[in-house]
Amino acid sequence: MVVMRMKKAIITKNITKKYKLYNGTKERILDLITPKSYGEDFYALTNVSFEAEKGDVIGFIGINGSGKSTLSNIIAGIVPETSGFVEINGQASLIAVASGLKGDLTGRDNIELKLLMLGFNKEEIKALEPEIIEFSELDKFIDQPVKSYSSGMKSRLGFAISVNVDPDILIIDEALSVGDKAFAEKSLNKMKEFKQKGKTMIFVSHSIGQMKQFCEKILWLEYGMVKDFGTVEEVIPKYEAFLKQYQKMSKKEKETYKREAIELQQKVLEV
Repeated sequence: MVVMRMKKAIITKNITKKYKLYNGTKERILDLITPKSYGEDFYALTNVSFEAEKGDVIGFIGINGSGKSTLSNIIAGIVPETSGFVEINGQASLIAVASGLKGDLTGRDNIELKLLMLGFNKEEIKALEPEIIEFSELDKFIDQPVKSYSSGMKSRLGFAISVNVDPDILIIDEALSVGDKAFAEKSLNKMKEFKQKGKTMIFVSHSIGQMKQFCEKILWLEYGMVKDFGTVEEVIPKYEAFLKQYQKMSKKEKETYKREAIELQQKVLEV
């Protein structure tokens, strides 16, 4: 008997992302031109592995600095991983505030540029442009430079472009946390429509309510490492209990907690 296996939408295996932190431009230049290593290694992600089936809606959670946006950018192909393996089956589109928008260009020019980069021809762009502008609700601001936009307006434009190009994998990084409530509701409805179509989605948000309402699985990151991965019912209660404890910690206790997490990260890297 032949068993047909559906292709995974996303496979990440042992993803590590290292950055260098420098004390000024001089250190950065010396690190480039001399054999001696300058700057401090900073690991935004360490050995992160998870898989998404086609049609999965996965929420990324974790306190600030846990690597949620770094992982989103790697999956979207915007940032390269330092080591590890990423396989994406389908076209991925990232929605984040000002993601990929050029400040000196108008909103309309940004739409045309983004669509050209995605491989759309002139006729397709002409057909899609009015739908994107209508969804964004930017009206006359569409012909103003994006650098004059508020963060909410940039988010609207980014969201409008991404959902109208109909990607296979949609990655939403805090894009609904800015702007007005009515547009956030409209965007959530569009995401529900995508969910019904069986699209794979990654949702990054600090809103536990939105996670419970929208996601099926949760990836909990803590200082660049996977703390937990499972269903919403399994992971969210643990995360809520952790947040309750974390918010009660003093500044010194939080620093100790972070230092211990980074020490654990170092041990994992040494293995």
